[in-house]
Amino acid sequence: MIKFIASDLDGTILQNKAQHVDESVLDVIGSLVKKGVLFAPASGRQIESLKKLFAPVADELVYISENGALVKYKNTMINKMPIERKLAMEMIADVDSVENCEVLVSGEHFAYIRPKSEIFLHRMTKVVNYETKIVKRFEDIDEDIIKVAVCDLSGIVNSREHFFDGWADKASVAVSGDLFLDMTAQGVNKGVGIKKIQEFFGLKADECMAFGDNFNDVQMLESVGYSYAMQNAVDEIKAHAANVTDSVEKILRQVDKNIDAVI
Repeated sequence: MIKFIASDLDGTILQNKAQHVDESVLDVIGSLVKKGVLFAPASGRQIESLKKLFAPVADELVYISENGALVKYKNTMINKMPIERKLAMEMIADVDSVENCEVLVSGEHFAYIRPKSEIFLHRMTKVVNYETKIVKRFEDIDEDIIKVAVCDLSGIVNSREHFFDGWADKASVAVSGDLFLDMTAQGVNKGVGIKKIQEFFGLKADECMAFGDNFNDVQMLESVGYSYAMQNAVDEIKAHAANVTDSVEKILRQVDKNIDAVI
């Protein structure tokens, strides 16, 4: 029986660049949670923005945020893996030096930006709706740095090689969307987040399900017994999943129905 479900957002639950979770998806998640199934948004996004997206059921969810560097359930921190401060500052300076690239620095409580463009400022504060602080100096951030993200407004394909070459031997580096690349502490990924949850709740892999569509989802898909890559994912991602689907909601409703049948 499925006891835990995790799903990526962008390109998975959120299709066609949507920035709101459909009510029908929230309804079936609510039904599953009431029946005792744990559900986790698993994303590179911050926890506070995830809570806004899942507002009707937000207080009942597990959160795998910042690609697994922060995992929380209600008031309990299940996992927290910050980047060493000096390394984070070196990453920030590098991102800031690259043409078309904006820096997004994640703490546990806020995302910190120093926008070069109005487009980036609008995206972070109005589109993805982050709890954001604008800073003059990233050195003034007074909390642990959890993630340093690159937003390449020309497309991350144009700069990803630079960041993989520069940092993949010092940090976890993963493309997380058409515009974004995330850098976290070495060893951080959504799969580690899943394993911490499995340990915390005493879950077996074959009691867990996950959905994803991008390279930062690979370890998550490999850490569960029931894995689904999205139909729109590249073949390399599909190779890491046992199943392919065009709809997270469709599979969630099947799980919900099967629980009813067991009951």
